Amino acid sequence: MKLNFEYGEGTMSAVLPDYTDVFIPGETIKDPEPLPQDWDSLYAATMESIRNPIGMPTITELAHKGSKVTIIIPDIVKGGCQPTSHRKVAMRCILNELYSVGVEKKDILLIISNGLHPRATEAEMKQILGQDLFNEFYPYGLLTSHDSEDYEHLVDLGYTDGGDHVIMNKYVYDSDVAIMIGHTSGNPYGGYSGGYKHCSCGITHWKSIAAHHVPSVMHRKDFVPVSGKSEMRNKFDEQGMFMEEKMGKKFFCVDAVLDSSSRQIAIFSGYAKEMQPVSWACADKRTYVPFAEKKYDCIVFGMPTNFHYGNGMGTNPIQMMQALSAQVIRHKRIMSDRCVFIVSSICDGYFHDERWPYLRELYNMFQHDYNNILPDMNRYGEYFATNEEYIRKYRFCNAFHPFHGFSMMSCGHIAEMNTSAIYIVGAREPGIARGMGLKTRATFEEALADAQRKYLPENPNILALPLTFKVGAVHLSMKNEVYDGTNGHAGDSTIMR
Repeated sequence: MKLNFEYGEGTMSAVLPDYTDVFIPGETIKDPEPLPQDWDSLYAATMESIRNPIGMPTITELAHKGSKVTIIIPDIVKGGCQPTSHRKVAMRCILNELYSVGVEKKDILLIISNGLHPRATEAEMKQILGQDLFNEFYPYGLLTSHDSEDYEHLVDLGYTDGGDHVIMNKYVYDSDVAIMIGHTSGNPYGGYSGGYKHCSCGITHWKSIAAHHVPSVMHRKDFVPVSGKSEMRNKFDEQGMFMEEKMGKKFFCVDAVLDSSSRQIAIFSGYAKEMQPVSWACADKRTYVPFAEKKYDCIVFGMPTNFHYGNGMGTNPIQMMQALSAQVIRHKRIMSDRCVFIVSSICDGYFHDERWPYLRELYNMFQHDYNNILPDMNRYGEYFATNEEYIRKYRFCNAFHPFHGFSMMSCGHIAEMNTSAIYIVGAREPGIARGMGLKTRATFEEALADAQRKYLPENPNILALPLTFKVGAVHLSMKNEVYDGTNGHAGDSTIMR
């Protein structure tokens, strides 16, 4: 069979055996039906959720005239930017509820929760919120993007019982009401976005994120395959509840379960501790997909240049490794012990130095000084995280924070841990891929033939994943497997290296 896979800004063709299985999220197995996607229907459904929160009072009971309110909004990395996106609809519902009890616009601050991601540009803010909401708040200084290095507007809360150092956004800490708009979307880091993941990653500091986006957490047995019961998830929850304890208030969450096209399937609001399990029970039906009848020896997919974290992700070697590992984390349940990845990437030397100003230096360091595996680089985390020039580029040039690269490397090693080999096909600068321990071939066919000689059985079980980085991802499982949220590793503290 002939299939096309993402490659640069276009596609690359592959001729694979006719017995190859193909999976495309939302198509091969349909997502649950989304809510009607007209504005009025989504507005009504969102308002119904907001007015019936789980585990806490309503917004109109929490706020009143004179209340200072912060509304925390996910950055552009996930969630969709269509006119009826969850962010846009939820924002209007929340504002109307606040205005109805006398809260004035001047007392509302909108905060993009980018965490260590690039602080949002004006153009991105317009995409996220739409022109009308942007015009309503931005010209008046009421729309900003979290700055994890602005110490005048951070609060050091101290340490959780688990020893995590929590530093959070001061605007949120000082507000009378803190509202988080989130997405219950399948995420390789802890199962789902939204809920306490939103605040523990989006409005904190690199020291807080260094408690969970590191090898000691990400290389545990409970991290792969993804589940809602990993130590990372525990840390998200612990940090989020610690913030609530120190603030003296709960976050009011408005989370939407999204489908493969970022359309709302359901909306849940309220206290994260009680709302998350209800939201996840709904999201599990869309996210953990019982698809496979056999374990796969070979998985084939393609990387575009621009996806998820931005332009350059599919060519920049450290970001490439993170993307490869994300597929392992999501799909380990259906991978055989000998599994090989074959992946197209233009891999042309484009690091996008403006967006990731430090990754070229990280990549070059990895080639030297006894750095045999990516976790060996973790010793440089604080050195990069405190580099003033890289910090200035994060704060004022819309670059990723330098510590973000270390979470990428911690994740990136997972691909090596869980595959027999990874082939990059079509690389224009193949030495870059080889510098990450990846094999290179010119075509899919050459890579498959080599893998069959060295790693695979004569007639390997092959799974093709077209569009895997173009649509909302799922976590594939075996057809007879019932996902129970524990991943079979509840309480397991073994570290994998």
